[in-house]
Amino acid sequence: MEDDMPALSWNTPVQVNMPHSGRQTVHGPFAALILLLDEWPTISGPAYAMARSRCRAALDGRATPEEARELFLTAAEEASVLPGSHRYVA
Repeated sequence: MEDDMPALSWNTPVQVNMPHSGRQTVHGPFAALILLLDEWPTISGPAYAMARSRCRAALDGRATPEEARELFLTAAEEASVLPGSHRYVA
């Protein structure tokens, strides 16, 4: 089965500057979860844990993609990876 993960996307993509791979455009909770698990610069913050959980919930149908997006944005702010942040430069 190829379609185990739902193809959920956000109304508005989120741009982040990752320390290793540079600028990324995140279109939905699946891509967000991959970044959170594989490349996120700080995994100790409360927003990180909530975003990870909400992205999983969106993929399982227990939350909306937009709820996951909001928490992903909060985690990105917490980790200083949004464009314009000077902590991590792509």
